[in-house]
Amino acid sequence: MTSVLVNLTGLVLIGFIVWWFWLSGPRAARVAASGPVEVLVENGVYTPPVIEVPAGRPVTLRFLRKDPSPCAEQVRFDSLGIAAELPVGKPRDLTVLPGQPGEYEFTCQMRMYRGRLIAR
Repeated sequence: MTSVLVNLTGLVLIGFIVWWFWLSGPRAARVAASGPVEVLVENGVYTPPVIEVPAGRPVTLRFLRKDPSPCAEQVRFDSLGIAAELPVGKPRDLTVLPGQPGEYEFTCQMRMYRGRLIAR
């Protein structure tokens, strides 16, 4: 009886881990008509991690870095050729222009922090 209970508990935990890392997706933040989109850089993640914007229109992203880690010093949009330094505790506005519909990844310079800009 004990081994059955241990196995069931293990299966439940495995199911939770699969859901957490592979099946649960972040909700996308949609751009308002005006004003910058605030992106928090903290604890190894960008919040929100997914941002939806209209294609062909410039959008301003306001990054606020709270993480003093050297990995968080920079944000990069490699497919758009954009990189910017992010000072700790000070907002940094970055205007990007996703010309074509699609997904544009943004990362730190070590590619550990990851986010997506979705142009529709």
